Amino acid sequence: MASTEDKAANKENVSSWKDSIYNPRTGELLGRTASSWALILLFYLVFYCFLAGMFALTMWVMLLTLDDYVPRYRDRVPFPGLAIRPNSLDIVFNKSDAAQYKTYVDQLDAFLKRYNDTEEEKNEACISGQYYDQESETEKTKKACHFKRGSLSLCSGLSDNSFGYRDGKPCVLLKMNRIIGLKPIGEPYINCTVKKDNPVQMQYFPTEAHFDKMYFPYYGKKAHENYLQPLVAVKLLLTKEDYNKELSVECRVEGCNLRNDDERDKFLGRITFRIKVME
Repeated sequence: MASTEDKAANKENVSSWKDSIYNPRTGELLGRTASSWALILLFYLVFYCFLAGMFALTMWVMLLTLDDYVPRYRDRVPFPGLAIRPNSLDIVFNKSDAAQYKTYVDQLDAFLKRYNDTEEEKNEACISGQYYDQESETEKTKKACHFKRGSLSLCSGLSDNSFGYRDGKPCVLLKMNRIIGLKPIGEPYINCTVKKDNPVQMQYFPTEAHFDKMYFPYYGKKAHENYLQPLVAVKLLLTKEDYNKELSVECRVEGCNLRNDDERDKFLGRITFRIKVME
């Protein structure tokens, strides 16, 4: 049996443990009185309110330096990339099966709806071969030049709603990514090549395959709300010899100062896609 002294010691230990949480004699909770807790909570409340105020003030000052229409820093991407529609780097279909190429045709049709004359009527008929410079204008909202969908001819989807996929001579649309303030020096145009022994015949639309200067410069999404990139269409005139083979097609922007040979970025000024047409 435990001695009287052991029982007293155990009782004292339990009492000491309870007192460390709440001491009824001093009114302390976790070693602090009510006034002490109130003071420390008040300190942290003031401290964190001060930090929040400093953060809000810093953000407000930073926002004052920003322009809603023009990004402050624009030096990370000096040259545009090249993109294609339909939005796929592997185009594979059987020309005898409409269901197989329907996805590509639907993508092209949906993309070109923005270039319909009814949509482009609000844009300007600009002077070809000249930059449409609007820096001197006081209006922050800039005007955009009219791009005629009909200039894509056989690849416009107006005369052939299958964009050539039904006949095994598919169309691909190319566009440069938007870069604010870009003014290409020279006459940028598209040149495509197929990596095979026998060359593949191609048609370009517009026939010069160039991006007219009147579509430059671009002033940003908010300032240039109605802006649409100029397009170049490439129609691959494939023959029976080209069917059932995977062809690698590389398209580049040439004729100007835009880079297309950066080994670290395969899409800078160029793009490579594969196409396989079966019958």
